[in-house]
Amino acid sequence: MSETDSLARGLGTGDAVVVGLSAMIGAGVFAAFAPAAATAGSAIFLALGVAAVIALCNAVASAQLAQSYPSSGGTYLFGREVLGPWWGFLAGWGFVIGKTASCAAMAMTFAAYAVPAGGWWQRLAAALAVALLTLATLRGITRTARLARVLLGATLLVLVLAVALAGMTHSPAPSPLPDPDGFLGVLQAAGLLFFAFAGYARIATLAEEVRRPEVLGHAILVALGVAVVVYVAVGLALVHALGADLPSSSAPVSDAVAAAGADWAAPVVRVGAAAACLGALLALLAGVTRTGLAMARERDLPAPLAHVDPVHRVPDRAQLALGAVVVVLVLTVDLRGAIGFSSFGVLLYYAVANLAALRQPAEQRRWPRPMQVVGLAGCLLLAALLPAASVLAGLAVLAVGVVGRLVALRRR
Repeated sequence: MSETDSLARGLGTGDAVVVGLSAMIGAGVFAAFAPAAATAGSAIFLALGVAAVIALCNAVASAQLAQSYPSSGGTYLFGREVLGPWWGFLAGWGFVIGKTASCAAMAMTFAAYAVPAGGWWQRLAAALAVALLTLATLRGITRTARLARVLLGATLLVLVLAVALAGMTHSPAPSPLPDPDGFLGVLQAAGLLFFAFAGYARIATLAEEVRRPEVLGHAILVALGVAVVVYVAVGLALVHALGADLPSSSAPVSDAVAAAGADWAAPVVRVGAAAACLGALLALLAGVTRTGLAMARERDLPAPLAHVDPVHRVPDRAQLALGAVVVVLVLTVDLRGAIGFSSFGVLLYYAVANLAALRQPAEQRRWPRPMQVVGLAGCLLLAALLPAASVLAGLAVLAVGVVGRLVALRRR
């Protein structure tokens, strides 16, 4: 790979943490709690704990691999290097399809907060957000990281306000969440909440653009730790303020503030929520295209997508193609379906990551093998227990990718 085909190493450790946090905070706080509460009910924090443990196992596997293979592509690259080309393809394809759905989910969540009136105006707002942020990512990775830092700061400030207001005593108290749909309901909710944690993958996929790749593990763990604290705080506030109304809420953080009697703060929360979702969408758009770039370099995706802009050193064609696909999705799909489909693809991705980390030689290991065993088993279990429609759709799109690669290999 020539110097002009490589990406610019412009990110510091703090930038990497911000990119990961931007992806996680927007996804988890403003999209995943309501559908998770619909199946976990009063056991939602047990589901959150299950998701967090599996996410930790996946995070250390990703960190261990990224330190050994500091190039763009994340588990697509790791799977190819450690397990073989087909494993890498399964991980990369799962990531691309899952995170493309995540992009659509974040854009639609942004629109739900920014345009509460609903209808086609929401979908048009989501499409416009995707288009504008796609243009922003074409300006270079350091500018992307600066914008992510601004959006993350605004988000955290608003979340502190929302948690404080929603946690205030109010009367009458909401009805409590119902009992879970058995342990199966808890595991389904954990699979949906895993969608919230998966933002640390953005750090690993940006390995080619970090100035010191050896700090990737530290950045991943810091981002995950901060996100867990934020999720628990916000989850407690949402359950306290909304109770049984949480599963049916399309904008739970804003609704929680209103339920606490602080109607004056609802517009502020909506602005913060919209900023969070834009930050998550920005990080997702950057991360997906880096895996797409790596796959195109190996001709597992169309070769023209491997083009790198000579001025800004970003995968410009992959970025534009992703933006176009996400615009189509936000105009046609449903938010909860996008979350479930995303979780299936990403759980497959991390299953391969854990398997690859499990197979690394002793000199490359940073963490004990049992963590990868737990991570692998957890990913497969949660993927299998997602809503049936999400699993079937995921398997169908996965099969399309496999058939497409077989056809491409035969033509070569």
